[in-house]
Amino acid sequence: MLQQVMTEPGKIEFREVETPKPGQGEVLVKIMKIGVCGSDIHVYHGEHPFTKYPVTQGHEVSGEIAELGEGVTGLRVGQKVTIQPQVVCGKCYPCRHGKYNLCEELKVMGFQTTGVASHYFAVDAQKVTPLPESMSFDEGAMIEPLAVAVHAVRRAGDMEGKKIAVLGAGPIGILVAQAAKGMGAESVLITDVSDVRLQKAKECGADFCVNTKEADFGKALVDSFGPDKADVIYDCAGNNITMGQAIQYARKGSTIILVAVFAGPGKLDLAVLNDHELDLNTSMMYRNEDYVKAIQLVEEGKVHLAPLVSKHFAFREYLEAYRYIDANRETTMKVIINVQE
Repeated sequence: MLQQVMTEPGKIEFREVETPKPGQGEVLVKIMKIGVCGSDIHVYHGEHPFTKYPVTQGHEVSGEIAELGEGVTGLRVGQKVTIQPQVVCGKCYPCRHGKYNLCEELKVMGFQTTGVASHYFAVDAQKVTPLPESMSFDEGAMIEPLAVAVHAVRRAGDMEGKKIAVLGAGPIGILVAQAAKGMGAESVLITDVSDVRLQKAKECGADFCVNTKEADFGKALVDSFGPDKADVIYDCAGNNITMGQAIQYARKGSTIILVAVFAGPGKLDLAVLNDHELDLNTSMMYRNEDYVKAIQLVEEGKVHLAPLVSKHFAFREYLEAYRYIDANRETTMKVIINVQE
């Protein structure tokens, strides 16, 4: 079988390796689709601080079970699945208390350990989540980023009847907006500096879409929700401008949740944060219950993933996929690798 290996920034090889056999408690997954994530692009450019080369990438994935290892129950050959890419110790305080997404020794497939970018991948059966037969492999490969959004939404508690603002209309921002509405939010405002991305957000059900190059965020909050503004603001852009907007214009006593990853230290107006008694919270990856909820939201038609798929590339076109994303940053949402092509 073929395996993708990034040998150094900007260089990819495809190596013929032996198809693995699933060990005790493992399953062999025939990999069908892989979604390309912004973090993958950071690895491509040598800008990911926690990845060493060579590395096999791939962590947003769908496939079907090709073989069951000894002792595996509750799964079957031919079943559609996705894989949760976290590798955790199971022993530290977060792991022992059900918060393994915060494991002290956390590794992620495709970054600190081998990713799924190969024709077949042997994995612990506990990391496999079944997908409905009605779900496409494209959608299955997007459950991972949707689980990120679901976990972020849950960080604010019950969504029922809430008014939500999302800063940043990239794939995660649009998924947060959809997940919030799917989980009970009354209405959602999403902002960006790209009309193309905002149009995609509108297509995916956002109630208010505002270009903050042309309109003031504070005014947009009042125009969209009235003088009480938003109950929760999600920063899915992750820069000093968006976090500054959130802190400056948030309703006093409300909540801000940072979903995006800052490239470096942030510059925050802590005086305003304190004076307005704002709850500044964060969100890190996901847990199994977020995968289950993500799948449910898609099944129920509350989240639409297909509009976010921008383009497909064959497995050997991995490098071309990265170059395409670099050349089309504003218009590209989610690029999918067809592994078996």
